[in-house]
Amino acid sequence: MELKLNPKNIVNQLDVFGLFDRDELGNFTILKRTLISAVGAATYWRYAVINKMHIEGTEYLQDLPEHNVLFLSNHQTYFADVIAFYHIFSSVKWGFKDHIKVPIYLLSPRVKSYYVAANETMNKGIIPKLLSLAGAVTVERSWRANGKEVKRDVDTSGQDRIGKALQEGWVVSFPQGTTSPYAPIRKGTAHMIKEFNPIVVPVVINGFRRAFDKKGLIFRKTNTQLSVRFKEPVQFDPSLSVEDIVEHIRQLIEQEVPVEKMKWMK
Repeated sequence: MELKLNPKNIVNQLDVFGLFDRDELGNFTILKRTLISAVGAATYWRYAVINKMHIEGTEYLQDLPEHNVLFLSNHQTYFADVIAFYHIFSSVKWGFKDHIKVPIYLLSPRVKSYYVAANETMNKGIIPKLLSLAGAVTVERSWRANGKEVKRDVDTSGQDRIGKALQEGWVVSFPQGTTSPYAPIRKGTAHMIKEFNPIVVPVVINGFRRAFDKKGLIFRKTNTQLSVRFKEPVQFDPSLSVEDIVEHIRQLIEQEVPVEKMKWMK
């Protein structure tokens, strides 16, 4: 009987420490863990010393399942927002509630975390490309490219990647698809909810736009109060229409245009 050796199986047998483990998007887990720890250590002082971050509602995160959880948040910067989420997720993993005061959590951060980002954003420069290895689920925006309005077919491959990420862990998405306040909710988020039926955790953030530049890498103002408020998880009825889900999301992340602003716009 001829014995055939599969190189992949040999690697799996020898890899007792999980050095060659990959996540659902093909990233090496050990590299992802190292990167999250390194970025966390480099940015910790931004959230806990130079600025102060007030966190609410992490009790809702403690009993969540390990996968198929979608965090929907308003968006204020490209990277500072999601880095803050990674800090909080890792802190919660260690059992801390509503704070990131003890950065010991960076020794073993939460690795099964992902975030949805525009492909063009993650390909602009070395830093974005590096940060993408921490769990970016890149999608091609169908409505905007290089700062201009466009019309493209919906990126179904991006939807598939989001589905894979949800199968393994928690996914952060910014359903407005832009850092502009009160921008419309993109219907792609509603389609994603109907297809994958995740537990949805609404999040409302504030202060990041004042503290950082648009990319979230450079300070605009120090000693700023940042806030991240997690709301009670919900699970949408799949029979709801896309339009109804969009409207619910708008309300949940508190992005309805204020009456005062509506009067000014008329």
